[in-house]
Amino acid sequence: MANCITCIRIVCSIILLWCVPFSPAFYTWYIIAGTSDVLDGWIARRTGSTSELGAKLDTAADCVFVVVCLIKLLPVLAIPLWIYLWIGVIAAIKLINILAGFILRKQFVAVHSMTNKLTGALLFALPLTLSWIDVQYSAALVCLVATYAAIQEGHVIRTIKQ
Repeated sequence: MANCITCIRIVCSIILLWCVPFSPAFYTWYIIAGTSDVLDGWIARRTGSTSELGAKLDTAADCVFVVVCLIKLLPVLAIPLWIYLWIGVIAAIKLINILAGFILRKQFVAVHSMTNKLTGALLFALPLTLSWIDVQYSAALVCLVATYAAIQEGHVIRTIKQ
């Protein structure tokens, strides 16, 4: 059941590609996708159906959702260059973490920490707050938490034994 809900996030993300940013249709599919992100993990834990496959599928669905949102939102937002550079640094740290997981553990390692979840929640909220918070401030907050989460993730990958 949880994996089916995760798949809903992927479908909603793909539908977002055909929606006009900030339109009612966009927000509808966006909120359904975001809600599915909360529900899939909650259901998996409540039903005792958590699995390595579910964690990997959740990470893949998160990536699809984020990439689609970037494709749709970045062209219409006035984001300063320094935020783009900061996002690049975070992406580089995350890529290094993925490579470290493969090198050190011979597998894809998905760290579902509280700071990663907080980053996701803040990132999800960002488009919903644009009417009253300037994007540079909300994006800076997301980047700050995401940077900490990425560094923490790297630490976990390199030091915590499974």
